[in-house]
Amino acid sequence: MKTRTWILLFAALFAALCGGAFALYHGRTAGTVANIYQDGVCILSIDLSAVTGTETYTVTDEDGHENVIEVTDGRIRMVEANCPDQICVDTGWVSSSLKPIVCLPAKLVIQIESDPATEELNLDAVSG
Repeated sequence: MKTRTWILLFAALFAALCGGAFALYHGRTAGTVANIYQDGVCILSIDLSAVTGTETYTVTDEDGHENVIEVTDGRIRMVEANCPDQICVDTGWVSSSLKPIVCLPAKLVIQIESDPATEELNLDAVSG
């Protein structure tokens, strides 16, 4: 083989290795964790990327507030709550840290925390 052929073969192999390393590095995403806080204290952390199927959790407090939380497919929502306004239930599915789920009567907050490098920014017209 000529020297030029060896150089081209080496360059193609090097490019393939670099592309594979890039794909592996950027293919990994950090687990997205939903932290559930009650009265400012984290009572439960759920790795949303590790949940298979559908899981439900019931959170009650000493005042009789009861909230049912559902996790499936990397997202979380409040299914039921015995609070009068139902704002937490109306929030619906959440899968990013941009919008928490809050139930003020139960003093319950569900906040998703994820790796900022993998978080998609949803900017509006005002913020640019």
